[in-house]
Amino acid sequence: MSTRTLPVLDIGMPARRPGVGIPAPDERVAEFLTDDQVLPRFHVWTLGCQMNHSDSEEMAGALLAAGCAEAPDMASAGLIVINSCAIRDQAEQKVIGRMGVLARMKAAEPGLRVVLTGCSVRADGLVDLQRRYPAVDLFLRPDQEPELVARLGLDSATSTGRASAAPTGSEGLQRVGRLMAGTADRLPGTRAAAVSTGGIARRSSSHAWLPIIYGCDKTCTYCIVPFARGPERSRPFDDVVAEAEALAASGALDVTLLGQNVNSFGHDLPAETRFAEVHARRHLGRDLPLDGRPDMAALLRAIDGLRGPDGRPRIPRLRFVTSHPWDLSDRLIEAMASCPSVCEHLHLPVQAGDDGVLRRMGRQYTVAAYLDLVERLRTAIPGIALTTDVIVGFCGESEAQYEGTLELLRTVRFDGVFAAAFSPRPGTPAARLEDDVPADVKRRRLNGLLALQEGIGLERNRAWVGRQTEVLVDEVRPPRSHDHATSGATGPRVAGRTRENKLVHLDGDPLLVGNMVQVEVEHAGPYALSGRLLGSA
Repeated sequence: MSTRTLPVLDIGMPARRPGVGIPAPDERVAEFLTDDQVLPRFHVWTLGCQMNHSDSEEMAGALLAAGCAEAPDMASAGLIVINSCAIRDQAEQKVIGRMGVLARMKAAEPGLRVVLTGCSVRADGLVDLQRRYPAVDLFLRPDQEPELVARLGLDSATSTGRASAAPTGSEGLQRVGRLMAGTADRLPGTRAAAVSTGGIARRSSSHAWLPIIYGCDKTCTYCIVPFARGPERSRPFDDVVAEAEALAASGALDVTLLGQNVNSFGHDLPAETRFAEVHARRHLGRDLPLDGRPDMAALLRAIDGLRGPDGRPRIPRLRFVTSHPWDLSDRLIEAMASCPSVCEHLHLPVQAGDDGVLRRMGRQYTVAAYLDLVERLRTAIPGIALTTDVIVGFCGESEAQYEGTLELLRTVRFDGVFAAAFSPRPGTPAARLEDDVPADVKRRRLNGLLALQEGIGLERNRAWVGRQTEVLVDEVRPPRSHDHATSGATGPRVAGRTRENKLVHLDGDPLLVGNMVQVEVEHAGPYALSGRLLGSA
């Protein structure tokens, strides 16, 4: 029986260390075994956003379909796939910091192969990638991820064969600003093929990611995503609804629609008579006629319209992330308010609370326009939980402009804020601006903002104490002091989310994972709630 080796480098796969990899087969049946028995075990390390986690599920599914087994950690894997994030320098440093460990692992196990994909891998700068990530054997842009199995030489009679041919030369590339970027033109088709063959290794039976649009057309000067993932490409409307139907049939209870700008869905799809009721133009950002094209509102209504015999939505909870203020239309707000499956939570990044900073960031809206969106949301959907992203210390940000951001937080009173200090990303327009806010000032501003939001979060969470709410339990957790556990509780701890995306800890059997339960909230912290189990929801 021949050994299948990965042809990324001309090195044969050595014998594995004792106790690592697939156990030796019984020699009495060796002649009946296929090459699948000697394929490498793989481990996928995912950093960053929900889209990366969805992409990792697709890559893991392709490797499993090719006959590879999954390893629980890097140490026991013969193939390591790193799905990277480049939104901030800190995220890239996490991977760079592992290069020494990976080099030592490869020295001890010469057959080990390492693949790097995600937003750190872009069309320009391959030489720099090889310098920054010397332990990596194969680099794949996000649009090349469906080629993983083929590029590793793992195609076999047992694989699905869904990976399309790799583009050559400039095929699959498009100029974005001054750089070339891979396009997502093939991803809607490869996703549909993966769904049709069951080739997605979903990590949860109750929650599912559902990508609906790839790439980014926006103008944010600080962001690497348009250069890493290319222009926006929506999946066909019916493909998305079909995947939602399949998820409903599989028992998924909480589905999150994904996109770098998820509510931009449909603007690049052809107009159809069935969407004749769509008469809209953007009122923020770049003007775009949308008449007759499917939009996010139509998609929410279609998925919400998947009903069971009792008339209730087959997918009880429907979410979408991440939204951009440009495309938060009245139609979308109306759909959110009228569809019972759509959860009462929206993540709507604001990034800064000063018009001058927003202008330098290329966000193309004002603080007043953002506050108007907040008012319209809260009027249409009472009790909606709002979360946001904020960058402090952006180029040229003055102390007064930073105070404007703090004032915005005091005004809106977000349920949660994901904040970071600005770090220039090579290749972005902001990298050509002067990064003139000193590091110690950035740290002070970040800490001040987080302290303010901690108080706001605690205030908003305390309003939940005494209320009964539905929680979808999704994990087992060890008890911790900041979980605000009931005094004296010693049993197992589980955690889950409300429809408003509030994290709730409670004492309960691990068998509750994947189930809806009713909980009475007893304690509140700035980031989570804890409560008492009342029964099944």
